[in-house]
Amino acid sequence: MPKLIVDNIEIEVPQGTNVLEAARQVGFVIPHFCYHPALGSVGACRLCAMKFIDGPVKGIQMSCMIPAQDGMVVSTTDTDAARMRQLVIEWLMTNHPHDCPVCDEGGECLLQDYTIAGGHGIRNFRGKKRTFIPQFLGPHIEHEMNRCIECYRCVRFYQEYAGGSDFGVMGSARRVYFGRFEEGKLESPFSGNLVDICPTGVFTDKTARFRARYWDYEMAPSVCPHCSLGCNTVPAARYRELLKIMARRNDAVNGWFICDRGRFSNKAVNDPTRPRFPLVDGKETTWDEALDAILMRVEELSEIHGEGCLAVVGSPRLSLEGNVLLPQLAEVLGASFLCHFTDREEEERTVAVVSHLTRKNAASMADVRGADCIVVADCDLLDEGPMMALAVRQAWRKGAPVFLAGENSPLDQARQIGIEPVKIGSVDEVPLASFKSPVVICGTKHNSPAAIERLFRCETSIACLLPGPNAFGAALLAREHETVSLTEALATGKVKGIIAVEADIPVEMLEGMALLAAIDWHPTDAVQQADVIFPSLAWQEMDGTFINNEGRAQRFKRTMKPGLPIRGLPERYHASADKPAPFHPPRMHSKMAPGGEARPAWRVMAELIERFGGEGVDAALSGKWEMLRDIYPESEGIRVFDL
Repeated sequence: MPKLIVDNIEIEVPQGTNVLEAARQVGFVIPHFCYHPALGSVGACRLCAMKFIDGPVKGIQMSCMIPAQDGMVVSTTDTDAARMRQLVIEWLMTNHPHDCPVCDEGGECLLQDYTIAGGHGIRNFRGKKRTFIPQFLGPHIEHEMNRCIECYRCVRFYQEYAGGSDFGVMGSARRVYFGRFEEGKLESPFSGNLVDICPTGVFTDKTARFRARYWDYEMAPSVCPHCSLGCNTVPAARYRELLKIMARRNDAVNGWFICDRGRFSNKAVNDPTRPRFPLVDGKETTWDEALDAILMRVEELSEIHGEGCLAVVGSPRLSLEGNVLLPQLAEVLGASFLCHFTDREEEERTVAVVSHLTRKNAASMADVRGADCIVVADCDLLDEGPMMALAVRQAWRKGAPVFLAGENSPLDQARQIGIEPVKIGSVDEVPLASFKSPVVICGTKHNSPAAIERLFRCETSIACLLPGPNAFGAALLAREHETVSLTEALATGKVKGIIAVEADIPVEMLEGMALLAAIDWHPTDAVQQADVIFPSLAWQEMDGTFINNEGRAQRFKRTMKPGLPIRGLPERYHASADKPAPFHPPRMHSKMAPGGEARPAWRVMAELIERFGGEGVDAALSGKWEMLRDIYPESEGIRVFDL
């Protein structure tokens, strides 16, 4: 590994590390705009100048373009280099509108930071500024081209990294424009990353426009719940409303980016019609009254229909804490049916995957990005796990061939992200043994358990896309407790009551139930028809754990406290001079916001267990799961194969 000296500090860095990154490793952050670790270097902004005093390279150079080499002596504080950085900032600011007070990027803007860091505080330019007309780019991204500093990050990400073709750079000389040939919604399923990757305010999140500054946000490290990949995110909230979601770097999982589904799916969290209060027969009540109602109705159900007529149902979207407590809840309730899945085929396929995955053969998205051959077997990547498609593109960009096997691997979607794959009939047609690090990707939506078992006979790394953020954990528990799906339980004809814990149960399965109780934060069919409802917390309102598709357990932390957001309150809270609101939130000082009584699903289950005579539950993850309680949320997580 090369050794060099940066500001009199000798450092050793991996081969291929550029001098900008080498300096960062010892705490010297040199201003830069065009360079990004995921995109590489192009030397477009000319801002990262350093003075190379001795070694194979000398003089003032752009540090992002120079790989670290033995014998280099570099100065970041050299007068000439510092002056060049200052002049470049001043030059970049000549056409900037200086509209920080109305720019949503204010407070998290690299241009602001580097302008101050570079010592540029006085505007000397008195000429006429270059101006552009911004474009409409869809409902999610606001475009303000006048703030552009021409770093080329946006087009490099959109076209090169994400494979989009409807956005690019046009113009010449001082008339360079980044946008579309005509206005319209951006077509790439990863277009929202323009918001994160732009170092200024050219692209901002339209869904959170003019809502808060960076220092106003409540933020915490979190995990995306919209598929099984477990991408790392940072939700940003204010006034009990989830305003936006940003990508969080995790090199083992999603790298630097997230998909648009994970970024812009805030509606359900902010829905004012979410279950917010305990309900019994459609009427608001206290927690104690709702718990007593469940106790009484379960006893009545047993008296009328006999023992063993109750089913307790969880789901792949229920956190690991909730799924771990399901067996204990079923035991104290006297339920004969414990279900971690609703659909029988979904359970069989997921359990088949989990039964065959090991630490050795489970491929992460990082493994996919570094693979030299990719085979996608009957899997719609953009539907079952969009970020996996982006990982496949990175392998393809490096020269790995991509094969699509089966009828459910859409050729047009691969081309949508700029991949030219080879369509084949089956995985057997690919000589996997001739490649050094091939990866087979399959899903559980279209592959049968038998097909999944055949894929694992390939003796190569496999990435399987599962039906929910904690499907892996639910399958582990289903296999351990030998549970059945709700479909199988109903087929016996014995089920007369269901307790649904964050379970998405089709309405036809709920017909004829003498008792239906729901613990959920989604207004699902079960919630709409339930006799007793306990409101639970959404993922960004609590601490919890998900196990992703490769068996990686990751902790997510609470971003905001629960409660009705100040916008979009139900009509019963509306008031005017002529029509006072009969249910206005109480006008009194309280530590709890209106509608803030919701609790994590596992905590509701713990109270039910205690109410029915079971032992008190202080922490859901105990026994072999206890080691997962201490996962650092900003780490790469823990693989669970050794549990």
